[in-house]
Amino acid sequence: MRLAMIGLGRMGANIARRLMRSGHEIVAFDRDAKAVDALSNEGAMGAASLDEVVAKLEGPRIYWVMLPAGDPTEQTIATLIEKSSPDDIIIDGGNTFYKDDIRRAKVCAEKQLHYVDVGTSGGVWGLERGYCMMIGGSDEAFATLDPIFDTLAPGVGTVPRTKEREGKPGEDPRAEKGYIHAGPAGAGHFVKMVHNGIEYGLMAAYAEGFDILKGKSSDKLPEDERFDLNLADISEVWRRGSVVSSWLLDLTASALGKDPTLEQFTGKVADSGEGHWTIEAAMEEAVPAYVLSAALFARYRSRVDHVFGDKILSAMRFGFGGHVEMPQ
Repeated sequence: MRLAMIGLGRMGANIARRLMRSGHEIVAFDRDAKAVDALSNEGAMGAASLDEVVAKLEGPRIYWVMLPAGDPTEQTIATLIEKSSPDDIIIDGGNTFYKDDIRRAKVCAEKQLHYVDVGTSGGVWGLERGYCMMIGGSDEAFATLDPIFDTLAPGVGTVPRTKEREGKPGEDPRAEKGYIHAGPAGAGHFVKMVHNGIEYGLMAAYAEGFDILKGKSSDKLPEDERFDLNLADISEVWRRGSVVSSWLLDLTASALGKDPTLEQFTGKVADSGEGHWTIEAAMEEAVPAYVLSAALFARYRSRVDHVFGDKILSAMRFGFGGHVEMPQ
């Protein structure tokens, strides 16, 4: 299939590369001409403007927008809506607030366009590992795009199957491949939003735990109660059969293996909005969210008062998404 990838940052460029590896055709556009040139040298059709993007696609056109949430995405999608024809599909694969998806989908429907939101997880590792995707939009649009999602997804791979699902009516086999049609427009980003809220909590638990481990060597403790613990070894042994093993722990072990003190990180931890939005949703639904709320506020606190656990958080964020720390 031929589609446009608009936004060639860490995620957008690698999504385009994974699609091209499987024979899909990519029209590549970014404000940074060097990013367009780089992907063009790998086989994409470069475009210097959105008008050129439109001209290089045939109807029904597929536009995948992979830009930061907020004005960049809002303005680009508004422009695409004006330039699109009936039955064209606009995909937002960034971290957009789900209520914005619902609003945009209504505008698109008025112009006989399809709007699809794709909550995308996989970070800088997605090119090789594949992307976990949570998708919102109409049944018709999802069916049209299914070959794209199937290419991007990790596939069943070596993950053990959940035996309780086998043969159960109503269970979508695509979930085992790493992608689902979550529901109408907005549903995909809503599921991804909660996914990221949970991620905050998991990361905070690891960060606090390693902070406690590191603190056991403090001279504030009685001498016979101090332990000089090897955090790199601890993170490694926990990866082997422990109930707290996970990809986040893998990334932590990798970071500690490179530098047990994590000197390259300050511990000033950013957030991209999903944690905040998750807490807002919890309040709207009157759902208690003690852990996720505390994890979000811990990130706010890290910006004025850093501890070792905050460096663990920064190391994990850099490990899975290439996220750099907030400026001092």
